[in-house]
Amino acid sequence: MRLLTPILIILLMSMVQKSNAQFDKKEKPKLVVGIVVDQMRYDYLSRFYEDYSEKGFKKLMQKGFFHRNTHFNYVPTYTGPGHAAVHTGTTPANNGIIGNNWFDKTTGKSVYCVSDESQNSVGTSSNKGKMSPHRLLSTTLADQNRLHTQFRGKTISISIKDRGAILPGGHSANAAFWYEGGKTGNFISSSYYMDKLPAWAKDFNQSDLVENYLKEWNTLKPITEYTESGKDVNDFEFGFDGKETATFPYDLKKLAKKNGNLNILKYTPYGNNIVAEFAKRAVDGENLGKDDDTDFLLVSFSSTDYAGHNFGVNSKEVQDIYLRLDRKLGEFISFLENKVGKDQFTLFLTADHGAIHVPNYLKSKKIRAGYFDTKILKSKIESFLNDTFQEDLNLIRKVSNQQIFFHHENLLKADIESDDLQEILTQFLLKYPKINRVFTREMIMHGNQTDRVGKLVQRGFHQKRSGDIVYALEPAVISYPPKGSTHGSSMNYDTQVPLIFFGKGIKPGEGYQKRNITDIAPTISHILGIAFPNANIGNIITEALEQK
Repeated sequence: MRLLTPILIILLMSMVQKSNAQFDKKEKPKLVVGIVVDQMRYDYLSRFYEDYSEKGFKKLMQKGFFHRNTHFNYVPTYTGPGHAAVHTGTTPANNGIIGNNWFDKTTGKSVYCVSDESQNSVGTSSNKGKMSPHRLLSTTLADQNRLHTQFRGKTISISIKDRGAILPGGHSANAAFWYEGGKTGNFISSSYYMDKLPAWAKDFNQSDLVENYLKEWNTLKPITEYTESGKDVNDFEFGFDGKETATFPYDLKKLAKKNGNLNILKYTPYGNNIVAEFAKRAVDGENLGKDDDTDFLLVSFSSTDYAGHNFGVNSKEVQDIYLRLDRKLGEFISFLENKVGKDQFTLFLTADHGAIHVPNYLKSKKIRAGYFDTKILKSKIESFLNDTFQEDLNLIRKVSNQQIFFHHENLLKADIESDDLQEILTQFLLKYPKINRVFTREMIMHGNQTDRVGKLVQRGFHQKRSGDIVYALEPAVISYPPKGSTHGSSMNYDTQVPLIFFGKGIKPGEGYQKRNITDIAPTISHILGIAFPNANIGNIITEALEQK
């Protein structure tokens, strides 16, 4: 035994050294690439699988860790909250991003999640750059990396949408860029980040790359091979002004003037191409992944969302946009492997929410679905309260994001308790057609919700920013025009999204245990050996990690 003791000590020391290997800078990825595909349903990976190339989605699924059961763990499932949740590791109850827009009870006005009148636009003379992350209450994954590296590690965030760039980057990003569209087609930013665009971004804007995409959009493959989507001619799509039918091909140059000029590219695969090309320029221009301090490149492909809203999730257009994104994604991965190194970056890919089939399409197939008019609801509520109290007391300030906000000053004047009004309206709403569930502020704040929908509502409810009553619609019922797809509900078609990890520190494989979208941030934090975002509620996805 005495002879074995030194050997055991050496073995134990070796084990400790290996277990702490992640703290060695050489063991960390030089670059973390976070990709969010806007409105990407989980089943797009399986539906279009046979038509994907070997270098894009298939490569990530086969050589990375593909988690097949990942969900958003709150409502509402919108873009702003989605990006915030992915990167903060927490839900709107903590990060404060309760919608893309919401009613501000202090000012009595609707606010946009990233608008900031105190900032100035950079790269444009319009107001589209007056933005910042000041309404985001918690830190992001990238913020924690900046703190950990003494702000040597860079964060660059890019999207077509301002909120898709700003919220992932967090409070301390070196830069966030988004697409202006219109007549310029430029990427712009805010004075929150910089005084002027960097030279590489100016060069991109001054090139003809964006304008050259005003060309014909036809299917990548013969349209007869697109058997995974519905008919090209149907009654469930909006299409573009100036074209009688929403059918291939689309002459984008001809249609541009009636559809916002270069804004039209947002609704096509070329919007994703523009983002990918700009991201490549950012890697080169900012020297990302070139030293031992981990950098972050955060990219949101938003054209998938614009197309889904316009054409619906079952359209030929959506199928084509994913096949083309697959090819562009493959090019981008190859670019990163050449520039940063095959085993020098860690990538994750997910979505900010899913989307529903067009309800009118579902109804045409005898599947229960429908539409809901929020304006009519507000009018009915006001009439009901007028009849109940025999006078117009103006008790409702706003109905927004399936929340009802009370006019509390008027409640005080009328000597009506908020709890009493909550109870009165709950009974009314539960009898209202197509409303499925009702949750009062009292229930959410003081009750322990045990069922699935109740828990999602509770995690999406912010004490200061949310309303007094939250209602949930029946499955497949939406408040939206009769064409195109949308999202926002607690149903699986909105909550279930893809999740793939790939690259350094990742063990190839698949996972089936239910995981939450808030688990991404702590998993990447663990790989980097950094602190979790300060309001994180997620868990490390250990099965995705390479064991040293």
